[in-house]
Amino acid sequence: MNLSITWQSAEKRFRLGEALLLAVFLLQCAAANAGLTLAEAVTIAQRNDPALLGSEFRQQATQAQAVAAGTLPDPMVDLGFANLPTDTYDFDQEAMTQFRVGVVQTFPRGDSRALNQQRLTLLGEQFPFQRDERRARLAVNVTNVWLEAWRARESIRLIEQDRELFEQLVDVAQASYASTAGRTRQQDLIRAQLELTRLEDRLSVLHERLETSSTKLGEWLRPVPDGQGDWLSGGYSAPQLAEQLPDIRLQHGELYRDGAAADPADIASLISAHPALMGLDSKIDASRVGVELARQKYQPEWKVNASYGYREEGSMGQPRPDFFSVGLAFDLPFFTSRRQDQQLQSAIADTEAMRTDKMLALRNMVAGFETYYARLKRLEQRQHLYRTRLLLEMREQAEASLSAYTRDDGDFAEVVRARIAELNTRIEALDIDIARLQTITQLNYFFATSSVAAPGESR
Repeated sequence: MNLSITWQSAEKRFRLGEALLLAVFLLQCAAANAGLTLAEAVTIAQRNDPALLGSEFRQQATQAQAVAAGTLPDPMVDLGFANLPTDTYDFDQEAMTQFRVGVVQTFPRGDSRALNQQRLTLLGEQFPFQRDERRARLAVNVTNVWLEAWRARESIRLIEQDRELFEQLVDVAQASYASTAGRTRQQDLIRAQLELTRLEDRLSVLHERLETSSTKLGEWLRPVPDGQGDWLSGGYSAPQLAEQLPDIRLQHGELYRDGAAADPADIASLISAHPALMGLDSKIDASRVGVELARQKYQPEWKVNASYGYREEGSMGQPRPDFFSVGLAFDLPFFTSRRQDQQLQSAIADTEAMRTDKMLALRNMVAGFETYYARLKRLEQRQHLYRTRLLLEMREQAEASLSAYTRDDGDFAEVVRARIAELNTRIEALDIDIARLQTITQLNYFFATSSVAAPGESR
């Protein structure tokens, strides 16, 4: 009895394991057939972008420069003979002849070492912000390319679906034209065949757009080499896209509720956390330190030297003491009007120029947001019009034209025109949907935040 129960339990576990393996296999197949989603494309592009890797190397280089800038200059060793007689060149002839070994150490002006190190450290802080801005820009670019490829593919599907109908219309026109009782004229037959040919041309153009967009998307998704192989080693096929459009939601939806343009001050306060602006803040802070660094030019630069002079015994064997020397040297910045003063004014002007660059960037972002916001409102109005009225009316018109023609109460040319108009309307509705998602993506870019500083944190 116990053996039977054990066997039944093992059989159940085996069947359960088979079921789990089958479920995993089906999920893998479904994932393979689902195609590349927009979120996956953005993630892969951000992970494989070589510019992000290059930015990390530049940050490491700047950090290394900051460490080096805070270090004292290397001391200099001074070797030489002093007071060597020129008649005999004997080292022990004259009492003042000596072999001298000295060391010279330079001390930079004021706090210039610490300030230069601080300036380079602040410059290094801009690179994480630049990478965050690059990721946000990549999301926009990859989204636009993905949506363009998706639009071309769906437009091809719409035309392929209607091409069968147009082929049937051509067959009907040919049969009616060949029949003595038919009402189809030769120009109707030519018109039907012409529209079918134009559909073939539209398909060719759309296939070209699909291939171009897929190729561009493949470039973003190409993996970064490990340094051992070529950039283009290994073929990379165009990705298959997912069947469904993504649901891209607007960030800070409170700005769109009233239907009117938001206050530019509110927009600016949200955009101020954008990584592009945060990177400019790092440059401005570094430039301010550069002003203090320029002020150090008014301070003297110091040099400390110490030397030891060795002397031989005299010609009669009398001992001679060696010499030890120490000294201090510094420059005197007396003539400052054409050097230090100008360098300080240059540093101050450079800081103010960077401040204006940030104000200009912020103003451009606010203006860009308002432009895309106005475009989004018009696109949503058109989308509502197409979904609630225009698509339905075009379908009814096409059906009514075909029904009238079958009852010998309509014109064949009107049937063709109605079908073409319905197809164009569906493609235009698709274009509006894609343009709306692209606009939302661009609007969300303006509210990108940095992983370095918390959103809304002011510097």
